[in-house]
Amino acid sequence: MNTQPPGRRRPGQLEKEVMTVLGESGRPLTPGEVRELLDPSGELSYSTVVTTLTRLYEKGSAVRHRDGRAFRYGAPAGPAGLVADRMHRLLEVEADRASVLRRFVSNLNPKDEELLRTLLHEDEA
Repeated sequence: MNTQPPGRRRPGQLEKEVMTVLGESGRPLTPGEVRELLDPSGELSYSTVVTTLTRLYEKGSAVRHRDGRAFRYGAPAGPAGLVADRMHRLLEVEADRASVLRRFVSNLNPKDEELLRTLLHEDEA
């Protein structure tokens, strides 16, 4: 059952959408350009986009540079990088990392578990 009001995004959804726009653009974008690509209808506020971009920059998930009076933002890691960054931050605050990782791996489906094993073996080679 969805308890969110219509039109509301899930937590982190706007960040993911912004990172997708940045990753697919192939060039750094201004907040106005991000807003236009995300919501051509104009219902999404400019300040919400600026706040989201600033938070992504402060987390290290986006890069920015000054262009005149504005900033342009880019995605160094794309949407997958954003998810990996979140996972890393969550793991950093946990004292018992072994238990967290053990539980994480035990909840993977067989294909993802095999992929993880392959990736870990690649790093060993």
